[in-house]
Amino acid sequence: MNEHMDDVTQTELGEHTIALRVYFLVFVALLLLLALTVAVAYLDLGIWSVVIAVTIATLKALLVILYFMHVRYSSRLIWLFATMGFAALGVLLLLTFGDYLTRTALPLLAP
Repeated sequence: MNEHMDDVTQTELGEHTIALRVYFLVFVALLLLLALTVAVAYLDLGIWSVVIAVTIATLKALLVILYFMHVRYSSRLIWLFATMGFAALGVLLLLTFGDYLTRTALPLLAP
């Protein structure tokens, strides 16, 4: 077994049973990241507010994908598809931020 499978037992059908302790720790981590998101929302960090909020949201999404969707204990094919989906999301975010950062304020045209 892999070193990250200490809290995982395998049933006769090949399914993994994850200890409640792991779910509890992930839940606590998600709550801490939520509190960090709220704290950052109250700070005026300029353009970095959005970058930090998206980074925290990405970490929360990774925790959900890895543990609640059981990707961490899945085959390499599942890892490949999950990684490709996450990479596609990253490309979309990069394109969106690139568009946002390169826009200039257009003056309103008088009719």
